[in-house]
Amino acid sequence: MTLSYSNETNGAWRTYLEQIDRVAPYLSHLSNYIDTLKRPKRALIVDVPIVMDDGTIQHFEGYRVQHNLSRGPGKGGIRFHPDVELNEVMALSAWMTIKTAVVNLPFGGAKGGVRVDPRKLSTRELERLTRRYTSEISSIIGPQKDIPAPDVGTNANIMAWMMDTYSTTEGHTITGVVTGKPVNLGGSLGRVKATGRGVYITGRHVAQKIGLDIPGARVAVQGFGNVGSEAALLFVEANAKVTHVQDHSGSIANAEGIDVVALIDYLKTHDGVAGFTGATAIDNEQFWEADIDILIPAALEGQITVERAEKLKARLVLEGANGPTYPDADDMLNKRGITIVPDVICNAGGVTVSYFEWVQDMASYFWSEEEINERLDKLLTKAMDDVWQSAAQHDCTLRTAAYILACERILIARSERGIFPG
Repeated sequence: MTLSYSNETNGAWRTYLEQIDRVAPYLSHLSNYIDTLKRPKRALIVDVPIVMDDGTIQHFEGYRVQHNLSRGPGKGGIRFHPDVELNEVMALSAWMTIKTAVVNLPFGGAKGGVRVDPRKLSTRELERLTRRYTSEISSIIGPQKDIPAPDVGTNANIMAWMMDTYSTTEGHTITGVVTGKPVNLGGSLGRVKATGRGVYITGRHVAQKIGLDIPGARVAVQGFGNVGSEAALLFVEANAKVTHVQDHSGSIANAEGIDVVALIDYLKTHDGVAGFTGATAIDNEQFWEADIDILIPAALEGQITVERAEKLKARLVLEGANGPTYPDADDMLNKRGITIVPDVICNAGGVTVSYFEWVQDMASYFWSEEEINERLDKLLTKAMDDVWQSAAQHDCTLRTAAYILACERILIARSERGIFPG
């Protein structure tokens, strides 16, 4: 099968390829293997037919892409979203390859998804969709092959259905086939908040290195789901102020600081931040011109354009989302002296605790949430120090430094394994 790679100027896959091209000059003899990183190992496209509640049959298109498995089984989320398509899933799987290598987890990169708006499905329809999709990709997933996890539009309940479907076909319970499950089914404590906590951990560490005090810092958060809200809460607990929030419903601001706890409660009964009485509504583009110290893009990819980068006033950008910054915008931010903690380490808290969950499932021995958070803090801080030192050694940005470390680890594994049949 020949994959049709999109050449769209600002596509996610194109962004990833540009990032790989930028790191190639730093890889010495390992650059001989660079094409390994420019194409996914395996891409599966599946038809997902389900019977709707009204008795009609609808078909949805699903994907599972395994980008690279040189360092271990694939690892990556499942996304249910109306914009899911092959090039996006390929890019997300590739970023997972880089992410697991940066944090030095024994995984490769994978990603999956179904092109669907889950909000338009009933609970029963969503369960049917999940189970049929799982059965369609079951031949390439497994605890030693490829371990899915939640992503945009999916959650612990969907992981439970995936685990149950896979286990049913295998004839016994296999908890380690997915991570991000409910705790009662082998899930890990601390998993839901892990990605947002990782944004805070890496952001706090880099802020200290660049001389930015967290107490009193003004923070803007784009996307206020699990990642954005948890990161916001932790920064507020560290005495920063969240002054601006944006999501799909609009943008709000309060120069004195938004009550993050109240906003989280508001979102339990409202579909977005619009209308929250503890802040003033502002134009969406005004959000990108706000007078802030820290920006946390925690929504979807492709949010920071070069035009927005020219106006951004933050000193520090913490990429809670995958691929939120286009390469030309990345150049603009670096030119303006704005420090970026790249997605491949900034939002790696989720995959790190997924690794912890996988280990716990394999051992059938579970840790406390305090132990989880301590291990996460230690691992991400060490990884951030490694990236910082690499940036100093190569006189490059943190993103390039992260890619240097990751690509070296991946391509050394590829080189040592050799190419079968040789």
